[in-house]
Amino acid sequence: MFDLKPLSPEAIPAAIEKATRYRLLNEPSEAESICLDVLRTDPENQQALVILLLALTDRFSRGYGVSDTQAQDLLPRLRGDYERNYYAGILCERKAKAHLHHGGPGTGFNAFELFREAMAWFEKAEKIRPAGNDDALLRWNTCARILARNKLEPRPQESGQLSLE
Repeated sequence: MFDLKPLSPEAIPAAIEKATRYRLLNEPSEAESICLDVLRTDPENQQALVILLLALTDRFSRGYGVSDTQAQDLLPRLRGDYERNYYAGILCERKAKAHLHHGGPGTGFNAFELFREAMAWFEKAEKIRPAGNDDALLRWNTCARILARNKLEPRPQESGQLSLE
């Protein structure tokens, strides 16, 4: 309906700062819009990709019918292996928290599986982290504490045998 107005390359640093601020103010839709504008001008801007991914995942537990597909699609666009692993972990962790927040049948089991998947991504990131960067360790510990605090456990395994009685 409307042609979007392009962002000038010189405005990108200020736009990134604004997007970060909107995220911190719990306004992920505004942050998302700004990042999309930045990415129209600079499709490989790593800061915009990360902020966009985080803004999308900020919405998981807010009751929006938000799919993780758009966030998943951003992961391969991140340049480094560490970043791809770390943010894949963030994505899983936030999906797990959303499951806990929304509740319902099987929620604990689903959350457990997603937290464990997040922890596996964080372990991969930990192995290749830059010196002095323990972010993956901090996230892993957070997941471990949430699992313990909420007494989350794996889904019981079915025996696979049918009783003939």
